[in-house]
Amino acid sequence: MSNQKPSFIQSLKALTQPRLLATTLLAFSSGLPLALTGSTLQAWYTVAGVSIVTIGVLSLVGQPYTYKFLWAPLLDRYTPAFLGRRRGWVLIFQFLLAVSLAAMAFMNPVTAPWLLAGFAFFVAFLSASQDIAIDAYRADLLNPNERAMGAAVTTLAYRIAMLLSGAVAMILADQIGWKNTYLIMAALMASEMLVTWRSPEPDFHPKPPVSLYKAVVEPFKEFLGRKAGWLILIFVMVYKLSDVVALSLSTAFLLRGLNFTLTDVGVYYKTIGLTATVLGSFIGAIYLPRMGFYRALMWFGILQGLSNFVFVLLAVSAKSYALMIAAIFVENLCGGLSNVAMVALLMALCNAKYTATQFALLSALSAVGRVFVGPFAGLLVEQMGWAWFFTFSVFCVLPALVILVFLKPYLEALTKSEKKKS
Repeated sequence: MSNQKPSFIQSLKALTQPRLLATTLLAFSSGLPLALTGSTLQAWYTVAGVSIVTIGVLSLVGQPYTYKFLWAPLLDRYTPAFLGRRRGWVLIFQFLLAVSLAAMAFMNPVTAPWLLAGFAFFVAFLSASQDIAIDAYRADLLNPNERAMGAAVTTLAYRIAMLLSGAVAMILADQIGWKNTYLIMAALMASEMLVTWRSPEPDFHPKPPVSLYKAVVEPFKEFLGRKAGWLILIFVMVYKLSDVVALSLSTAFLLRGLNFTLTDVGVYYKTIGLTATVLGSFIGAIYLPRMGFYRALMWFGILQGLSNFVFVLLAVSAKSYALMIAAIFVENLCGGLSNVAMVALLMALCNAKYTATQFALLSALSAVGRVFVGPFAGLLVEQMGWAWFFTFSVFCVLPALVILVFLKPYLEALTKSEKKKS
């Protein structure tokens, strides 16, 4: 197999391949339920006049996304009787999601707030489970030279689905009511079952673990038994730390620190932020195969950290729309670059026998910062002020870059191994 680096045109042509098309459409399925149990559901409760205490409790609905690795071994161990080890599970969860979303449409947050919240929690559980199956399917399906582009199209389709089930759903609800809106979303989810039915099977079919005990224990034992296994786990946890710290209070900074309006922040984050993230994702997808994991993670990580300096400039300057747009664009562009490299790395790190469990674990570790940084970030701003806080966020990239240096031999060997598989 030739080790020639893919050209720009070859990278774009890859988008027409059935594997990447299936990846794109299933990423839409993965992103659709998220807002329907999050911001859109909160909007429904709010306009219905439900108490703020009850609305606050709704934030707990999203807990399954954090702990999905706990039941991921079940999806590695057991294979449905139809559509194979991965697509079978995806189809099951899509059917249950469509039925559950339709059931939510007939509920009322005023007369049965806790019943509706309970169904929303169940939908979040099904959605997190669907994510496990789709992530494992994508990692098993894509060839190594397709993974970077797969991460890019996943970002695009996931964001579009969130926009549709978030902002567009709220607009629809204002025009046709919540019942009809959730029924439309249920129908969209049901239509994804056809995508799953028609999607291709992975070329390689490893035997599943022979027992549930092995499905739970072996993925962790296998990963930690690798050379530099523990170091890789730490790296996955801290690589996006600089980005997470800066973004943890970016909305509060723009609203309270610089007195921009909700409309300003909403419009620019939804348009400029989405555009920049998608652009960064596709640029990263094109250059990652050329650069290899080590160089891409290093350069994209450096750019991710340096991009936070634009927020420093914004913090020490007078209120400026041009500078706000620049900050949002640069930060999201560089975040898209580093995100593609990280997702492609996670896919490459998974053993095909335990993809569901290992990918769920790695993705959960990569999200640890988003869960725990918030409270500390508020204290830092209070003590340091906004300018020094964002300066601090720049240097948060250093631990990951130092670890990268130690991981260089491992990552270069991984890159060579991926090229041989291609």
